[in-house]
Amino acid sequence: MLAVIFLSNLEERCDCSHIQWKHSSYIASTLQNHKDEINNQNDTESQLSSKIAIVIRDFEFFENDISETVSSILSVLPSVKVFIISDQKPYPPLEIDEVHKKSIQFISLKPSLSRPSDFLNPFSIIDKEHILIFPDSVRISNISQILEMLKQHYNDPNKIIAASVENTDSVCLTLNVSLRYWTMKYRKNAHYSKCDALEGTHVFLITKALLLHLTFPFAQPFSTSLFIQASLLNVKTHIASNITFQRGKPLFSNPHTKWKHDLFEKQRRESLYHDFGIKKIIFPASKVEWHGCNKNTARCFGTVINNMPEYLFQNRWTPPCCLEHLRQTARYVFSILEKCGVRYWLEGGSLLGAVRTGDIIPWDYDVDIGIYKEDIQKCEWLKNSLQQSIVDTHGFVWEKAVEGDFIRVQFSRTNHLHVDIFPFYSRNGTMTKDTWFSDHKQDTEFPEHFLKPFYQIKFVGMTVSVPNNYKEFLEFKFGKGVIQNPEYPNPNVMKFNKRRTIPFFT
Repeated sequence: MLAVIFLSNLEERCDCSHIQWKHSSYIASTLQNHKDEINNQNDTESQLSSKIAIVIRDFEFFENDISETVSSILSVLPSVKVFIISDQKPYPPLEIDEVHKKSIQFISLKPSLSRPSDFLNPFSIIDKEHILIFPDSVRISNISQILEMLKQHYNDPNKIIAASVENTDSVCLTLNVSLRYWTMKYRKNAHYSKCDALEGTHVFLITKALLLHLTFPFAQPFSTSLFIQASLLNVKTHIASNITFQRGKPLFSNPHTKWKHDLFEKQRRESLYHDFGIKKIIFPASKVEWHGCNKNTARCFGTVINNMPEYLFQNRWTPPCCLEHLRQTARYVFSILEKCGVRYWLEGGSLLGAVRTGDIIPWDYDVDIGIYKEDIQKCEWLKNSLQQSIVDTHGFVWEKAVEGDFIRVQFSRTNHLHVDIFPFYSRNGTMTKDTWFSDHKQDTEFPEHFLKPFYQIKFVGMTVSVPNNYKEFLEFKFGKGVIQNPEYPNPNVMKFNKRRTIPFFT
């Protein structure tokens, strides 16, 4: 939850589509001081090692090439410090050459009662300006590879420098992260100096100052986590020209270890997306990957209090998976009502969304429908749901709502995203019902002439019935200008909440 709140405040406060990293001038100045040293080919290995630290983050305990990777690094940079970071102490223990152990420090990110909290912070130990992040099973050929990466870095110190590993097809991507919409979108990008993300295996050169600026600098998978957070800071990645690191021994070459590695990688990604609050990922060629709720899980938010779902207090809108399941449920209910000949119309905020955009309001959490009460007898699902809760053949749940005399259709028995169906009846030309909500200002009686005849409008991908003169109908219920002036359900609460927002990012 803290990750979601932090990242949401970061996007809101910083306009993340155009943010400029505030420490850029400091880093530019710092790196400029070393420009001549780095550019000087006579710079000694010890001088270089005093400026950089090596970090190895992504590796598997059950099969790795850490020992040979470290040996390769120290054969070129014998004075450099190598930090191996893992979520917990590796088991089985890593086999490291005794000669190299003095140059290596292990950092476990798992809290332990035997260690103070400072031990969980890698930056209390890593004291170098520049950090090289190495994947497992990579080899260094010579010191010039590192010098060239540093040289390209000082030309634009606000970038991340990435050098490819042999047999990797480096693909430059544009990445748009919208925390408000819980969504990431990748697109291919031909500008290799302005990548938001990369496909393939790479060695990364990053300043310590940038890593300190990230909320989760060593979250796994490292590259995915890095690109997401860097994108929010508008920090680009540049693919270093003419630098390629060699691969070490092949890993996960048999079917079992490959299956195990793929499974662990999937679990790490799912955990990362959960922590960052990412529910929908759009890849090139419009491939979509979901990491939110479904019919077999609970919805992504809890009980709604005072019409204000919790995600609004995180400065986010309805998770996209929830919206998609709401659309699916609404389309299903419309088809049933039309098949049964039940007279229905969109009500409340659902009608507002239909008129504004043809869709559910981006922060809404249900769909409201009005029907003629006498038409309940036309539909077995409606009629029987008043007696008992029913799960139909498509897994939707029809039941009488506990809040009053209306019918609720839930996405599933587990996932309580729902459509509410309110039975109205005519009394002296006025449409009324038996259950009212005092905290819904739009929940009021209205003249029946708005329903004679119905009007048709597009909503959630199909044509549905709405009151005629729907603009007048909406203004009758909500007030003048309601279509043109979107408003949260309880704007006064939101204003108060924003005043009390803790400034996590300055």
